Amino acid sequence: MQYIVLKIFKYLLLLHFKPIKMNIMNTRSIIDLFLDDEALAIAGVSRNPKKFGNIVFQTLKNKGIKIVPINPNSGEIEGIPFVNSISALDSGIQKLLIVTNKKDTLKATEEAIAKGIKNIWIQNGCETAEAIHLANTYNVNLISKACILMYANPKGFHKFHQRVTKLFGGYVQ
Repeated sequence: MQYIVLKIFKYLLLLHFKPIKMNIMNTRSIIDLFLDDEALAIAGVSRNPKKFGNIVFQTLKNKGIKIVPINPNSGEIEGIPFVNSISALDSGIQKLLIVTNKKDTLKATEEAIAKGIKNIWIQNGCETAEAIHLANTYNVNLISKACILMYANPKGFHKFHQRVTKLFGGYVQ
């Protein structure tokens, strides 16, 4: 058990102290915007319950947030049809959470900017320097290097993650 706790702790430290140079300015007002009751599009939602995109979808949906799942494969999740691309989103959607593989993050950011979405959260671990630079170039309200589940009244592992992040000064109050 101690070995597992130490591995998790080491992983969390590496997440927060990676030497990636990016201009990131997370603010509480933008974080709260993503957790309000307006629709939130999520790029990278999966039907596989073991994938993070599914966990984020389930968690935020269960907290009462209206989710618009984006997945290039046709189908649905819990009766909600997938939108097959960011460009196919309804024009009223103004918030996008990106939980894709890093290789797809820049493309998702480009599509969001082309669609006129001004509020983008790139999930911790999905960010790339190019996507961050692009979002900053277009003055997007950007959250990155942060886990959305830490801010959504977390339980379990994400509560632990929140506490560790607070301990090391990385949690935005």
